[in-house]
Amino acid sequence: MNPSTLIGIIASLLVLASVLFMSAQDPWLFVNLPGLAIVLGGTIAATFISYPLSEIVRIFSLFRTVLRNEKLYTQHDIDELVKISRLYMDGNLPAVERELDKVSNPYLRSGVQLVVDMTPEEDILDFMQWRISRLRAREHAEAQLFRVMASFAPAFGMIGTLVGLINLMFILGDGDMVQIGQQLAIALMTTFYGILLANLVFKPVAVKLERRTEQRVIVMNMVMQGVSMMFNKRSPALMRETLKSFMANHEDEIRDLRPIKAGKLKARRSS
Repeated sequence: MNPSTLIGIIASLLVLASVLFMSAQDPWLFVNLPGLAIVLGGTIAATFISYPLSEIVRIFSLFRTVLRNEKLYTQHDIDELVKISRLYMDGNLPAVERELDKVSNPYLRSGVQLVVDMTPEEDILDFMQWRISRLRAREHAEAQLFRVMASFAPAFGMIGTLVGLINLMFILGDGDMVQIGQQLAIALMTTFYGILLANLVFKPVAVKLERRTEQRVIVMNMVMQGVSMMFNKRSPALMRETLKSFMANHEDEIRDLRPIKAGKLKARRSS
């Protein structure tokens, strides 16, 4: 399982449990099945109306994607590119073809295959950039699905609140405190469930998928750079160092959030 996802799940459960047990005389009062049914049922129904069935059935596989610890195998891709590039520079095309059959990255394999087929570099780069744009668009749509569900959940929470208040108005004159309490519970708990599901499940999943897309696009850009160097018959040693520096620079741009001193900032600008 993805370590950050596991930590987030455990932390959220601990926070919710501690709040419920410390703030409520009876924590089971926060379990309201009719309210949960309104929020979940309404969110699922609205999602089915908004999206085709082929996209909705992928929700469970996307949840598994967020939970598992997915590796990008960047170093393995670099090693394969360098090895194939060395064979290509030696003119050993049969060996290149054999190595291509062993390549597990389809994006890398298709780019190298175009180089072997003597496709113009401009066409190769256009094709690989189109593949990146297609992946970005597809995975953005997948993340957007969860963002839409995050917008539906609080809305149906408010609908449940209105249902509970309307029912409360009808029975308020009877003075039956049990029924009044039940309707108030539905009215309040549906809003609670809607906000909780939106901000603790749907939005975090969407952010996780978007971050995954960013990392995959970085690796694809690195592969595209390597294919371009292979086409131009750059030294395999230079290719290895360039691609390693490419990934190191991306890591710095994404992860290095330390404040930059004024002197260092001026030096970087002057360079």
